[in-house]
Amino acid sequence: MVRPNRRMWLWGMVLLLGAMGCVPLQGGGVSSAAPTHSPARAPASPRSAAIWQPAPGTSWQWQLKETIDTSFAVTMYDIDLFDAPQATIDELHNAGRVVICYFSAGSWENWRDDAGAFPSSVLGEPLDGWPDEKWLDIRQIASLTPVMTARLDLAVTKKCDGVEPDNVDGYANESGFPLSGADQLAYNRWLAQQAHSRGLSIGLKNDLDQIPQLVEDFDWALNEQCFQYNECDTLLPFVQAGKAVFGVEYAGDPAVFCPQANGKGYSWLRKNLDLDAYRVDCLAQYATPTPTSTLTSTLTSTPASATPPTQTATPTITPVPSGTPATSGTPTPTATPTEMAGYSLYLPGVRRP
Repeated sequence: MVRPNRRMWLWGMVLLLGAMGCVPLQGGGVSSAAPTHSPARAPASPRSAAIWQPAPGTSWQWQLKETIDTSFAVTMYDIDLFDAPQATIDELHNAGRVVICYFSAGSWENWRDDAGAFPSSVLGEPLDGWPDEKWLDIRQIASLTPVMTARLDLAVTKKCDGVEPDNVDGYANESGFPLSGADQLAYNRWLAQQAHSRGLSIGLKNDLDQIPQLVEDFDWALNEQCFQYNECDTLLPFVQAGKAVFGVEYAGDPAVFCPQANGKGYSWLRKNLDLDAYRVDCLAQYATPTPTSTLTSTLTSTPASATPPTQTATPTITPVPSGTPATSGTPTPTATPTEMAGYSLYLPGVRRP
């Protein structure tokens, strides 16, 4: 092969560097002076600036069955990724609602359109009480990637604002696989990374024992029945991080657990087990009123640095008609329970560790 002329090659490099914004030196070399164009930037993740991270006390509705009732004036709706029509998602968006789309990330469901896409090697034991579902071997992330990323892509296509991946605590259940806590952490973090790379918000569903390790990876939390099982304090790290905690009870008296949920900063509902439209909203129906003494103090207090004005005008006294009833004093607030009452209802099929 003929070697190119070295001198011609050097002059070619000089011309090329000059075209790129470099300037010649007196000695015949080149200097890498600052270019006049802006340096290239790595492309941002799609919709990265719009990832939804709700604050504690955000209102919501959760409905996975039947025709979605879109009439509730709440911030967020959580609905099924596959079953919710596009028209419903569009209607909710037009009303200013955030739409979260539910799918199972830790189980195989035999009725889903993509059920045949799962390799048989990842299918484990049936979920307790849910015979049409089987746990997944989450250690096989490479095998699960085509299905789970397709589901996340579907969420983007349907314009969901985020996702609620269910059954992400298989390591704490009889899955049929020797799953470890480390396996679950790796899978859950992978899900969060995949969601965020698509601009999707993502919530941590249950998996209470791993909240300290995962609170930074997820945008909010969703829990079932923490009051029934006396484990609600494990969710506090999300509130302390400024992130919403959504939750439901399927049993128990809302008058008992709602004040407690509100006091912790949680967004709690009383729902039917099949997750139809029925709801009791703790935030809306059991809101704690502002104490009268606090309100009075706020309205009448005078800043320490201010000098109260001198009253010179004679006040006008308006006589009170004899039939006018006297103003009653501040009513005594009704005592609210502080302890969770026991539950006697057995809920078959509720997904518990």
